[in-house]
Amino acid sequence: MQGNPALRFIRSNATLIALVALTIALAVVDPTFATARNLSNVARQVTVVGIIAVGMTMVILIAGIDLSVGSVVGVAAVVVTLLMQYGLAAWLAVPVTLAVVGGVIGLWNGFWIAHYRIPPFIITLGMLTIGRGVALSLSGGSSIPVADRSFAVLGSSYIPPIPTLVFLAIGALAGLYTLAKSRREGRTKSLALLERDLPGTLAAAAGLLLAAYVFGTGEGLPVPVAIFVVIAAIAIFLLGHTRFGRRLYALGGNEEAARLSGINVYATKIIVYVTVSLLSALSGILLASRLNGASPNLGNMFELDAIAAVVIGGTSLSGGSGTIGGTIVGALIIGVLNNGMSLLGISSFYQLIIKGLIISLAVWFDVLQKKNWKA
Repeated sequence: MQGNPALRFIRSNATLIALVALTIALAVVDPTFATARNLSNVARQVTVVGIIAVGMTMVILIAGIDLSVGSVVGVAAVVVTLLMQYGLAAWLAVPVTLAVVGGVIGLWNGFWIAHYRIPPFIITLGMLTIGRGVALSLSGGSSIPVADRSFAVLGSSYIPPIPTLVFLAIGALAGLYTLAKSRREGRTKSLALLERDLPGTLAAAAGLLLAAYVFGTGEGLPVPVAIFVVIAAIAIFLLGHTRFGRRLYALGGNEEAARLSGINVYATKIIVYVTVSLLSALSGILLASRLNGASPNLGNMFELDAIAAVVIGGTSLSGGSGTIGGTIVGALIIGVLNNGMSLLGISSFYQLIIKGLIISLAVWFDVLQKKNWKA
């Protein structure tokens, strides 16, 4: 990509710049937005879709798609609450739900896509309908209350402020260690430092300071947010520092070339679709815990928000390009936008229109990026 360094910098970090600009604009228009309590609420709202989006990033990286994630959320929420209704303890109902719902649905989707090479759009669209029907059948079409009070710990409890600040400090030290190691290995060089490492470092530092303000001065760090952070960190490590991550990028770039190079395409696809289903089931469990009950309609349209977060975050729909960090920024943009529009009293009907337009613009930007690279 040739041209003015400043323009290149803006183009490479457009999503992050958009998030900062949107946050500042909303804070100016409505001061309520910038309060620690509201920002903590935004983080909790982002968590459920963000966890799904982490898995969706892996799916789209291999040039796939999963439209069933919203239904998996609904099925998981219903199953975990029903298991507790039947006397199963929460600590046991959660892993059983993850295995039975997330594992089985992921294996089903992955098998048909990997073994018979059926387009993922078709298989997951079918599972979207099947999953919603299963949720409605199991629940009888009505809401189910939570029978085990300890279950609320997952979705509604907080890590106290002092341990939260310690947790953030450890994260900052880990980031500094990674940056120092990168410099020692000679991976950060002049322009690369400006265009790639510096924006990420500044964003991480600003994020840690903001998190210290939001979670260190209020009730603390919500447990779901902590779970999301851990999952995102693991995913970042897997994609950036393991063979599995390199296989995903290779598979998305050129499946046939990946196959000829010795990559087990079948197993990789199975793992990816199981992963996104497990994460979707986890989101359903966290949502049921936070709401203290489950409805068969939970997760409706979550697939739209998850795909939007991934695409807005810069992951190419054609596969082979994207990052978890970008997806997190995309999820934050959607969360900030939803919260801001609600605070401003914008109708939910118009909110859907605005989100749809944003997705369209993100795809258009992706197309422009490809043309610039080819040029």
